[in-house]
Amino acid sequence: MIYLHIFLALFIPGILGYGGGPSSIPLIEAEVVDRYHWMTVQEFSEVLAMGNALPGPIATKMAGYIGYSQGGVLGAIVAEFATVAPSLILMIALLSLLMKHKESPRVKNMTTVVRPVIAVLLGVMTYDFIFQAYHDFGIWQMLFIGVVSFILMEKVKVHPAYVIAGALVYGGFFLA
Repeated sequence: MIYLHIFLALFIPGILGYGGGPSSIPLIEAEVVDRYHWMTVQEFSEVLAMGNALPGPIATKMAGYIGYSQGGVLGAIVAEFATVAPSLILMIALLSLLMKHKESPRVKNMTTVVRPVIAVLLGVMTYDFIFQAYHDFGIWQMLFIGVVSFILMEKVKVHPAYVIAGALVYGGFFLA
């Protein structure tokens, strides 16, 4: 029964606070503190502080901790699924709708308009990463990682996941 309660406690805020952002935090607090009494307000604020200190969506980090504290590893899995399920269901529904109407001129025009926007957003993100890397590590480290990554992926055909892992190891040992 605890797993059903964990699921409901995190699924309902996931529906109402779509996206798992800060808007869902009061909803999660209402379920965890007020409804199920799994935590006090102080304990919840500590979980919130811990969730804010870690990278990634806050709702999923909090859900993992809350689920684990109430139901162990299975509770954490149920909590994580309950948190992402509303977004997952909506994405699948929208994708099926999009696939149903993929031959529609309106859908084709929409994808034609969206592609340049995505390209610009990725370009801006890349610029920000390059600027941050230059500022934090210097031009030579940035160029070294960039050139080696390019050679490994384009010439040697190493999978990008291995290149990213290698860059993380390099950064951890030589740039920390």
